[in-house]
Amino acid sequence: MPPPKDVVKIAIQMVGAIPQLIELQQTKPLASVLKDVCDAWSLPNPERYALQYADGRQTYITESNRRDIKNGTILRLTTSPDQEAEQLYVGIQSKNVDVKTDSLKKLASLSQDITFAQEFISRNGLKQIYSIVEEGNDTGEMLAHTLKAFTELMEHDFVSWENLSTVFIKKIVSYVNMNAVDASIQQLSLSILENMVPTSRLLFEVVKKEVTLDRLLTHLQVTNAQLQLKAMALLIALLLSATDAERRDMMEYLREKNIRQFIHKNIIHSSEPLGDEMAHYLYVLQSVSLNLCEQRMKMSMDPYSQEQRDLLQSLRQAAFESESEAAAGTFSTERRRSLCAKEFRKLGFLNNSNPAEDLRRAPPGLLALDNMVYFSRNTPNAYSRFILENSSREDKHECPFARSSIQLTLILCEILHIGEPCSETAQAFYPMFFGQDHFFEELFCICIQLVNKTWKEMRATQEDFDKVMQVVREQITRTLSLKPTSLELFKTRVNALNYSEILKLRQTERLHQEETLAVPVLELREKLKPELLELIRQQRLLHLCEGTLFRKISSRRRQDKLWYCRLSPNHKVLHYGDVEEGVQSPPIESLTEKIPVADMKMLLVGKECPHTKEKSSGKQNKDVLELAFSIVHDVEEYCLNFVAPTRYEFCLWTDGLNVLLGKEMTSERTQTDLDVLLSMELKLRLLDLENISIPDNPPPIPKPPSNLNFCYDFSHAEQ
Repeated sequence: MPPPKDVVKIAIQMVGAIPQLIELQQTKPLASVLKDVCDAWSLPNPERYALQYADGRQTYITESNRRDIKNGTILRLTTSPDQEAEQLYVGIQSKNVDVKTDSLKKLASLSQDITFAQEFISRNGLKQIYSIVEEGNDTGEMLAHTLKAFTELMEHDFVSWENLSTVFIKKIVSYVNMNAVDASIQQLSLSILENMVPTSRLLFEVVKKEVTLDRLLTHLQVTNAQLQLKAMALLIALLLSATDAERRDMMEYLREKNIRQFIHKNIIHSSEPLGDEMAHYLYVLQSVSLNLCEQRMKMSMDPYSQEQRDLLQSLRQAAFESESEAAAGTFSTERRRSLCAKEFRKLGFLNNSNPAEDLRRAPPGLLALDNMVYFSRNTPNAYSRFILENSSREDKHECPFARSSIQLTLILCEILHIGEPCSETAQAFYPMFFGQDHFFEELFCICIQLVNKTWKEMRATQEDFDKVMQVVREQITRTLSLKPTSLELFKTRVNALNYSEILKLRQTERLHQEETLAVPVLELREKLKPELLELIRQQRLLHLCEGTLFRKISSRRRQDKLWYCRLSPNHKVLHYGDVEEGVQSPPIESLTEKIPVADMKMLLVGKECPHTKEKSSGKQNKDVLELAFSIVHDVEEYCLNFVAPTRYEFCLWTDGLNVLLGKEMTSERTQTDLDVLLSMELKLRLLDLENISIPDNPPPIPKPPSNLNFCYDFSHAEQ
């Protein structure tokens, strides 16, 4: 008798028949199981049938996926994939419009299944789909089903995108470029082109040539949110596949067309909430745009470049032209050189005789020079005020403009992650980025004036330079964390966060730390920990019960497909299943797949997960590794794989799953939450001891009294 884990109790349905309840032996060949089922219903030719899940995506059961079947699963006896593929192959060639439409509709649905897709493609079915599109006779619903089926079939990676004919590609492009085309067809066409672009340089060039940026901008301006999303997806795919020079040209053209202002007004601040996909694309667009600064950031100044020397001289001339240039003609060469050196020293260069040396460090390289020149040309009054104000101070108290600009540029590059590759999953973008052209330069102009303001507030000297820049970094990062919607709002908030406010924040954090380091307080913390950890465990399980929407991410691109996972209220079963876009919290009954908690063996994270190992041949993305986790259930080779939408969700889910497995919660979020709860609880407990210093050691216990005569004698109480 096989062990219990190799036997599952299931139900099998068939239209017009009484369901069968059977014990499926996993060691028994599937062909034999099908024969027994067909014999029970007196059906001949069992090879023409197959088993399929009755709910959800209705995947065909094969020898490779049969181990996923759980106790209580409902299957359906249906036509085998090869028979179905043959029928649909004939049906999509039918002259009868209704038969052809129904066949294409069913094909679009079944093509999601890898077994069916393999059978259909092996019959050269894609050639028929190419013909339907290339002939261009079918429109509307029929064409939409055809494009949907094509997308699903290509998703399985059995056929290379490079095999597509020029006629087919031009036809797809025409649907994008035409105005009088159904929105659903345009969405599917944009999605096909988005998939096509990253696969080869040739396809990228074809799409870039045929689908102009103007056309994509037109699609971005429609009210249809899905069409807008697909247009943005194709734009991002083109930008990511372009060379540096092409990307620079494309971004410059988009800047001329005011794409940032349009996005800021009509997408970020639209009445509809911003979806995760669009948030990711905006993050990528921001990242690509900021990374255009990388070339200048990594380029050291060339002292022999006349153009760069002219830029350097323009800084001096903008600050001191009125007082020195008029008299310069009467000075000797040596005197003029001495005057220039003095002026460069006033500008804050360390090497005033050869200021180009200060800009040899890369990063920030020439980007620092660009920022200084932009500041001097676009805000000349603020520039002159900065230079002249510091020229009149005592030498040791003057704020060095050039040195501060070079260090500030480096700080901004680090904060904004310039030069780093785009994440596959990140959604964190700054709304104010899209509200302003020349964002980086304008941000620099605000922050360099902040440096001068903070320098004065700190009454700093040259020895305090690093301290001032640390405070400025803190001011910038704290303000950016508030996600200001415009640069004006950023300017207001960062200036309000002056040095005294930073000191207060630091003092509060330091006092809190000192309070919590006293020995009696540490002992109290240890006593409170078990109770608070239990509270965190309950919160994690509640979060799992509420569930989370996850995205399926393939090695080729971000997916539109969504699935939802949640824990049952009794904490005994994990329910999961595919859901449609826009579904926020599906009822637990609609999630057809299940994993009993008792069958869960272990939790894998990061590089240990099978779905990250599968992608290891390509360029592995750091963010996906940080968000990936898997549940191993039944036997070790079967896993449910996740990629969390955010680091926060990753922490809550891995903690919750560890709780279900009876293990310790290990995420950084656990420690953060525990620290917050301990801090709150300690403050409540220590309220009565405010302003009283807590000794490190408890006071000594006094000796017992020599006699107890002071005790009251109740026997002599008055009657």
